[in-house]
Amino acid sequence: MGDLADIILYSFLSGVTVFFGGLFRKIENFPEGKKKEEFLHSIVAFGGGILVSAVALVLVPKGIKELTLIPIIIIFIAGAICFFLLDEFISSQGGTKAQLMAMLMDFIPEAIALGAVFAHDKALGLLLAIFIGLQNLPESFNSFSDLVKSGISETKVLVIFIPLSFCGVAGAVLGYLFLGGFPKIIAGLMLFAASGILYLTFQDIAPLAKMEKNWRPALGASLGFLVGIIGQKIIG
Repeated sequence: MGDLADIILYSFLSGVTVFFGGLFRKIENFPEGKKKEEFLHSIVAFGGGILVSAVALVLVPKGIKELTLIPIIIIFIAGAICFFLLDEFISSQGGTKAQLMAMLMDFIPEAIALGAVFAHDKALGLLLAIFIGLQNLPESFNSFSDLVKSGISETKVLVIFIPLSFCGVAGAVLGYLFLGGFPKIIAGLMLFAASGILYLTFQDIAPLAKMEKNWRPALGASLGFLVGIIGQKIIG
């Protein structure tokens, strides 16, 4: 039970940043104007950079390591098609929830992986929890704005973020109890998520980061990817 208690604690700490990222977006009160717009665009780009780094450094490398070529192709295409259909449905309903979708499709597979690897390497599990927590902060910050734009009140968004913060706990416990001995299933989840994240990044997130006649926000993407490099270097 000691390992399970540690997994619950680490996955909770990594997941609670979902709530804190949204809370920061709610209470920030920067003066309206170009500087605030530049800051918000930079946060979007930063979150996008972290998502791309998760795909390039964590999800895809670990996914292709365990699977042969044909399953890789099938799972990756399935992920892209699934997210395309989901994004199209949300757009038809007038929603702008791409960042939330990307956050969850990144957060949940990594949390499951956290639980699955913890039994074999506690240090890796702890560092992966830290990495996930760092990713969730900018992603939930941006998701908060997406949900408010779709017509949900700020208070209700924070209420929604509370149970979402516990998704990582459920995923990590599931991975620890049932999937530790099934690396191919974990790999498939990671590839499916990676494909969907790439679709959402280029379809919805990257265009929101662009700011006319201002090139600074794009630097946020590079900094976000750097966070992923640092995390992967520590873990590796």
